[in-house]
Amino acid sequence: MASCVLSECGIRPLARFYPKPTTSVASNPSPTLKLNPPTTPLSSLNSRSGFFARTRNWALNVATPLTTLETPPEEEDARRFDPGAPPPFSLADIRAAIPKHCWVKNPWKSMSYVVRDVAIVFGLAAVAAYFNSWLLWPLYWFAQGTMFWALFVLGHDCGHGSFSNDPRLNSVAGHLLHSSILVPYHGWRISHRTHHQNHGHVENDESWHPLPESLFKKLEKTTQIFRFTLPFPMLAYPFYLWNRSPGKNGSHFDPDSDLFLPKEKKDVLTSTACWTAMAALLVCLNFVVGPIQMLKLYVIPYWIFVMWLDFVTYLHHHGHEDKLPWYRGKVCKIYFTMFIISSHFEPLCLKCFSTEAAKPVLGKYYREPKNSGPLPLHLLGSLIRSMKQDHFVSDSGDVVYYETDPKLSGQRT
Repeated sequence: MASCVLSECGIRPLARFYPKPTTSVASNPSPTLKLNPPTTPLSSLNSRSGFFARTRNWALNVATPLTTLETPPEEEDARRFDPGAPPPFSLADIRAAIPKHCWVKNPWKSMSYVVRDVAIVFGLAAVAAYFNSWLLWPLYWFAQGTMFWALFVLGHDCGHGSFSNDPRLNSVAGHLLHSSILVPYHGWRISHRTHHQNHGHVENDESWHPLPESLFKKLEKTTQIFRFTLPFPMLAYPFYLWNRSPGKNGSHFDPDSDLFLPKEKKDVLTSTACWTAMAALLVCLNFVVGPIQMLKLYVIPYWIFVMWLDFVTYLHHHGHEDKLPWYRGKVCKIYFTMFIISSHFEPLCLKCFSTEAAKPVLGKYYREPKNSGPLPLHLLGSLIRSMKQDHFVSDSGDVVYYETDPKLSGQRT
């Protein structure tokens, strides 16, 4: 039976009820039971120290809970957060938040990175060829494949114009860097521009865009398996350059492709010629050093680079804990406001400063990457999970999300 009650004034004792003594009808009556009222002074009950000191088990006798659990405001905001709704900021707001020094392009610093990375590439190849040890070749393949990826990133910044303010320097450096790893510079640059102009659009995006359900169901079974079963999607980039994605026509090497405008035909022909020259050089080196040596020095690192490229670009569009929205029609402008999160306004090597500056503007729209030590192994789990879940989107609706094909994911229907 409770001995205390919680009121607006605090904890006070309940009123005591004392039973009257009763006598038995027997000849020998039992002794009278006397209950004396507590002798604790009233002042002690009003005193925290006095009352709690004498009633050690008081917490178990309280009639009502002392506190009420409430949902924190930040958790309530997270529950109400709708990634498909228009964000409360614009590109202009993000631009204004980025420090001015992040917009200054330094061609000398950019070229220093080119010289450094090219020197590392040739140095790795020379060391691997000199020792020619099967103990070192796997290390070389991983390191050189990563350096090929570094060359691509430098050429990527040339394509964005963040390498320097000189379009000619950007073009020359971009062609040298991308042609060396068999990427048609202008063909890629133009399609990549299309990608950023339509980032998040179901039909118009160019890079890892989702397939509408009707198109997905028309794909041959082998095509579905190659697109959604590892490691095949991580080897897709060369095939994408030649044939683009399912549902899209044209090639990055064809100046008449619907990827390009008529005025861009000369640029595409230039890049295709540079790509062809690099391919011819590789064939000649194949006769000089032998096919096995070329396989070890260039071909395997090239495919490691392709896996890096597909891995990174795929996770730019998938692999998040929360489903990302995709758009159709005019609603796509919503995501165009948000694409700054993964875009490249700032010049080379200043992305970290601009990211920190943009965080307060982005607010809950910014997603902090998880850390897992020196190697981000958790990204492999994100990749595998996404491949099992993100298969197609609905054929209708202005804002859609990825859906899962139970047959591909291994689920029972």
